[in-house]
Amino acid sequence: MKEQKQDFPLDITISFHKVIEQYEDRLKVEENPIAKKYIDSLLEYVKGYPKLTEGIQEIEDLEKYKEPIKILLDDLFPNVLSNNEIKAVSIPYHNLLFNHSNRLKKIIDAAGKDFTPSMREIDDNAAYINACINILNNYYEFNIDFSRPPYYDIPDENGIEKHYRASLNGDFVELYPKENAKEITQKDVDDLLQDVENIDLWKEKFPPCSWMFKGFIIVNLTDVTIEDAISELKTALLFQKTAQKEELNKLQRIFRTIYKIPDLRVGFTGYNAEDKTFEKATKLKAKSFMLNEDLESDCKTGICEQSFDNLIQKNKKFSIPNVESYAKENDNLLARNLLANDVKSCILAPLAKNGNLVGILELVANRKNVLNRINAMKLDEILPYIITASERNKNDFENRVKAVIQSECTSIHPSVLWVFEREARKFISDYDSDGLASFKDIVFKDVYPLYGQIDIVASSDARNEAIQKDLLYQLDVILEIIDKAYKIEELPIYEQVKFRIKEFRIDIEESLNASSEQKIFGLLQREVNPLMEHLEKQSEEIRNMVADYREMLNPETGIIYNHRKDYDDTVQQINRTMSRFLDKRQLEAQKIYPHYFERYKTDGVDHNMYIGPSLTKNKPFNTVYLFNLRLWQIKTMVEMENRFYHLQQSTPMHLDAASLILVYNTTLSIRYRMDEKKFDVDGTYNARYEIIKKRIDKAFIKGTEERITTKGKIVIIYSQKSDEREYLRYVKYLQAKKYLGEDKELLELEDVQGVIGLKAIRVNILYTSEQKESDKPITYENLMEELH
Repeated sequence: MKEQKQDFPLDITISFHKVIEQYEDRLKVEENPIAKKYIDSLLEYVKGYPKLTEGIQEIEDLEKYKEPIKILLDDLFPNVLSNNEIKAVSIPYHNLLFNHSNRLKKIIDAAGKDFTPSMREIDDNAAYINACINILNNYYEFNIDFSRPPYYDIPDENGIEKHYRASLNGDFVELYPKENAKEITQKDVDDLLQDVENIDLWKEKFPPCSWMFKGFIIVNLTDVTIEDAISELKTALLFQKTAQKEELNKLQRIFRTIYKIPDLRVGFTGYNAEDKTFEKATKLKAKSFMLNEDLESDCKTGICEQSFDNLIQKNKKFSIPNVESYAKENDNLLARNLLANDVKSCILAPLAKNGNLVGILELVANRKNVLNRINAMKLDEILPYIITASERNKNDFENRVKAVIQSECTSIHPSVLWVFEREARKFISDYDSDGLASFKDIVFKDVYPLYGQIDIVASSDARNEAIQKDLLYQLDVILEIIDKAYKIEELPIYEQVKFRIKEFRIDIEESLNASSEQKIFGLLQREVNPLMEHLEKQSEEIRNMVADYREMLNPETGIIYNHRKDYDDTVQQINRTMSRFLDKRQLEAQKIYPHYFERYKTDGVDHNMYIGPSLTKNKPFNTVYLFNLRLWQIKTMVEMENRFYHLQQSTPMHLDAASLILVYNTTLSIRYRMDEKKFDVDGTYNARYEIIKKRIDKAFIKGTEERITTKGKIVIIYSQKSDEREYLRYVKYLQAKKYLGEDKELLELEDVQGVIGLKAIRVNILYTSEQKESDKPITYENLMEELH
């Protein structure tokens, strides 16, 4: 037949000879005179169209023979059923439908005048293989189950796509080998089923156009857009929140019906994308044939390379029609566990959406070849529903994981979230198993700490000065009101209150201590406020002065907060801006190497960083990353100081900053303490690091009373000579980059309680008129090359 697929095992000729032969046989035995007359006249009629018997080679000829074909097939396409049946004539795996029933014509017309119905896309290799299987079943009488019907997708008049399952009737087909056909043996069939996707093997056994197809196929379509069986499957899915043993049994019964295997078993194995491991789904209480009694397994070592590639990398189904044969070639956990469960053939279907694998659906049988790559295609119509349900279940589980972390750990930095999620999964698994679970402390060993702070110089003095100015101003306003009242009414009480206020004013001017504000508050409550209630009745002018005074007061404390508000607003704005700037720079630092980071606001911004192999997952660690972060830290601190002073062009007050970095040259362990919900150094020895952090900013230069931290300079505190050499190289580099100036000092610190032998590098910061943008991160090797 011309215009047929050339790369196809069948040489197709459309012929109606079998229908004519049936009529001829019936004529010989027919006793009904009316029927006999009809058959006789029909046969006489078709003699005028010999092509109907010989076979039609040109598709265009179908239109020429349209009327005799319709008359010949009248018994097969009765007019009385034409408005009900969705029916046509076709040939295998060619988008050709003719002699339509009335109902099918209406369906096609409703889809639009340019619409041509076509079978749901099937690739050429699959069509070739299916045709070969038809030969095996119909000519050689093998019973290979591949009953996956073809589908047609046809939109209705509203543009809604409807789906029709095709039932094919091959009673009028003659199938026989041509001269170049090869004889097929049982051994050939075994080889083909073991390697179903090997199209070259199929073409070797069934060369193109080596078999003759003579006849036609009747196609009956059934509307399956809404199918009860799918609804039943959806309600019985393995991944419902209320998954119980009864629901799993129901799911298993459905699959047994689909595959016509009475003892088919269904299992499920979860997949942990973070750890790249297969895991048992303890909540589902489902059997895992891949893991058997194991709780988890590394996915790459637990299965063979082919199954790993199919399931994990490509998210494709993987079938083993003969497990015993597979086990001989693959001595892995999968093969051993399948044999242990008396599995002789199986299908492993990945449950994945957008490349994200959730788990593996397992169908297993205790006979070889009954589950294979061919009938694995039956899952294509079912898996989307299962994947949707499994995705919902995964989201529910992830929400539980996050809920556990939130309740047990509060906020966690993203760099170490993976280990908390792993512990949360174990927590949930233990809880689902026996109702008992505890979230253990998280410990990271052998990590390098980095600490830095940018602090407001003399912040306590600045705050006290603001308080002092507010109190003095408030007392002056009160004195002005009393002076105005005294001119109107010379009462002795005015003189006495003025005397008390002037006494307080002298004390505050000389020194402000912790009790000063409380004493002023007592004076206002006992003496000034009752007097103000009397004074506002003296005159309109005094009434306005008292109203203006009260407008300036904080409603909660009754004290003026002008300068202190300026200080608090300035500090708040500085901290907010510095924190955001540091967070932005941290995103760049994480690209150097993932590490733990935390920052907190005081009168300034402090930050802790920890870096080491135990904090990361499957990423090799090298000290070059530590050197990079140390250099990044100094550069960022200098940039923060520049930002600090640029910011004060718009703040109510001017404040000064001092920056400090602590170098700690040995690794330590940090522990997330569940009771305190925060990380802390682990062990008595490591506690020395925390002691140093708390005391160094108050340390003095040895032999002086000068604080080591001072405005305009960055201080790097260390204890080892090797640290000094390393950081002097960084300083030299940043001097060349115009971050730091030439005023460099090497200093020793006075011993503080519990800490001796500390030294410091102190160097002046170069401030720029414009904000300096951070250079791209450089490697330690490039730094050394540039310095030398």
